[in-house]
Amino acid sequence: MFLLSIALYVRRTKASYRTMLVIYGLASILLFSNVVYYREFTDFITVNTFLGAGKVASGLGESAIRLFRPYDLLYVIDLVILPILLWRKGIKEEERPVRARMAFAMTALSVLVFSGNLFLAEADRPELLTRTFSRDYLIKYLGVNAFTVYDGIQTYKTNQVRAEASPNDLKEVESYVKEHYAAPNSDYYGIAKGRNVITIHLESLQQFVIDYKLKDENGQEHEVTPFLNSIFHSNSTFSFDNFFHQVKAGKTSDAETLMENSLFGLNQGSLFSQLGGKNTFQAAPDILKQTGGYTSAAFHGNSGNFWNRTETYKNLGYDYFFDSSYYDVNDENSFQYGLHDKPFFQQSVQYLERLQQPFYSKFIAVSNHYPYSEFKNDEAGFPRATTSDETINGYFATANYLDKAVEEFFNYLKASGLYDNSIIVMYGDHYGISNSRNPELATLLGKSKDTWSNYDNAQMQRVPYMVHIPGQDKGGINHTYGGEVDALPTLLHLLGVDTSKYIQLGQDLLSEDHDQVVAFRDGDYVTPNYTYYSSNLYDNSTGLPVTDPSEELQKQADTWKQAVSTQLSTSDNINNGDLLRFYSASGLEPVDATQFDYKDGLKKLQQAENKLGDKSTSLYDQNGKKTTQGLYKTETYKQYQEKTQQ
Repeated sequence: MFLLSIALYVRRTKASYRTMLVIYGLASILLFSNVVYYREFTDFITVNTFLGAGKVASGLGESAIRLFRPYDLLYVIDLVILPILLWRKGIKEEERPVRARMAFAMTALSVLVFSGNLFLAEADRPELLTRTFSRDYLIKYLGVNAFTVYDGIQTYKTNQVRAEASPNDLKEVESYVKEHYAAPNSDYYGIAKGRNVITIHLESLQQFVIDYKLKDENGQEHEVTPFLNSIFHSNSTFSFDNFFHQVKAGKTSDAETLMENSLFGLNQGSLFSQLGGKNTFQAAPDILKQTGGYTSAAFHGNSGNFWNRTETYKNLGYDYFFDSSYYDVNDENSFQYGLHDKPFFQQSVQYLERLQQPFYSKFIAVSNHYPYSEFKNDEAGFPRATTSDETINGYFATANYLDKAVEEFFNYLKASGLYDNSIIVMYGDHYGISNSRNPELATLLGKSKDTWSNYDNAQMQRVPYMVHIPGQDKGGINHTYGGEVDALPTLLHLLGVDTSKYIQLGQDLLSEDHDQVVAFRDGDYVTPNYTYYSSNLYDNSTGLPVTDPSEELQKQADTWKQAVSTQLSTSDNINNGDLLRFYSASGLEPVDATQFDYKDGLKKLQQAENKLGDKSTSLYDQNGKKTTQGLYKTETYKQYQEKTQQ
């Protein structure tokens, strides 16, 4: 309505009608183009897609034609009918121009309607425009036209910052990284060299769940994550019980940014959504590919455009990305955030066994995702908590489901032979229970709702981080304070990769030089002795605010605050200015995103096997060209319970 109202300001009536027709035509073509584009890419056209169309248009004629369907004519047939009606006077043209007051009234009405729609959208999906986690939701709530305008504004802002950046901006970054670098611990450096890397994303899992036992209404205790507990306490696992998430609005995508790049997400919105398809990165998949010949793959049972993963993963250097289009997803085995974890891991095996070794892989499990809805099938049965908050009540059951799904996957890894030659990284990406709900959770944690404070909220930001290396016994529970930004240098050092030449803002958690000041994305921080949260400094030994700090403590707190601010601003400068495009000292060749196409992934894996012949290192070929899918065993909660009771 707003766009069409523009034509009302044209004083000449014929020109006004034709302007309106042109605007309507362009809007129809935009809609039609998005329909066809979505059919192929399961995503919507962005401004950057338009700008880069020339780079990929050559040779696409026949492919594009094949995307059309006969009923697509319905989207554009009015563009033929309306001009004919105007030409043949089927539509009577008003001779008098629309008065300016009426034109303004129509514009104002359109703005009012849009504002009302935006208000309802924000009520249903808070932070819709700031988080931009999915273009699907933006289109659903705002429409194609509004999305295109919004995307254009965001693209302009990003390009302005990027255009003003220069190689000189790197000097300060390099200086910070050099001063902040923590040398690896010689006791652990390279102990997992050459192994496959299997990263398991534990959606919304918080540290308090580890070893937690939930009492049912009869007072009987139920261990929530028995398998993860066993891994956490294993001597083959480097476990960290003071490991904090550092995400903000980008949530899961921020965690991926931190874990695989050792950079923070953005202060507003998601880096994946805003910069992922444009920026240069030095991420784990590409580093391991160029330094160790690794193949890389990401697995996710949701749409590839969620958090803009398809485009971002190309720039991260992922060779393969298996999203929901590669899985059998139906109403019975999925929910709003994708395929449930048990079928997700099971169905992923057909692709995992074809990867050339060594490989770097990431599995994004989603079942333990808000709102933690109760299972309605044979997976139901684990007790629910009995608080007044249904979100909290369901959290433990979905966490238990995740635990069992991971155990089944481990069993497969052992049965197939992958387990012994792999390093398995597991991490919780962010909080599952928000600060606003924590007081209701307090009683389950042995605390009082009435005395719950922001100090308690800060401590609840802990998430599990485990690096499991089968066959070694140097692990155990490490009490070092750290965060997700520290994960990449820790992993690379265990794999024997020198990180001193990379731009990474974190430090090896196993290094004797590790600095235990953990920055939160909003500028708060936590240390082993003190916590700064929501403008208050707390003493960790008492959990109480420090109301009258000594001069020495205040000076130390100011130093910590400045260190956190510097780390965050350094990350922002790198990301917003896309400074890694200027950095060559790493010795890495820049990632060419155009070489990656995530269609026909299984076919490409098979082609790689055939090309390598006897030199193929895929599990499938090592198993005598026989699939290992039959080794994967999965059962429902009900089936497990029946076995236990026998």
